[in-house]
Amino acid sequence: QVQLVESGGGLVQAGGSLRLSCAASGGTLNRRVMGWFRQAPGKEREFVCRIGWSGTSTIYADSVKGRFTVSRDNARNTVYLQMNNLKPEDTANYYCAASFVESQHAQFYGTWGQGTQVTVSS
Repeated sequence: QVQLVESGGGLVQAGGSLRLSCAASGGTLNRRVMGWFRQAPGKEREFVCRIGWSGTSTIYADSVKGRFTVSRDNARNTVYLQMNNLKPEDTANYYCAASFVESQHAQFYGTWGQGTQVTVSS
């Protein structure tokens, strides 16, 4: 069974950048849509972005559009999230997830990583 592990989170000042990685083990991400979600304390998990298998289809939440870029390297079984111009409201635990369905809804993602914390100071 595929397992996902996120990395790259940390503390950054507003306006800064971080690059998150999501590495798969125990299997491949073959034909899977990969999504990024985030959850801040006291808030519900929210969709950030997703990328299709080929990498040519991407969808972003309005809140991150133009600042975040999702990409994938299928040969390395890894998905990336480049986050630029970070804002304090981006502070959250970020999760990657795998699905066979192109959706922004968490219930369609059956495999999740453990999350990586991103904290943006003002």
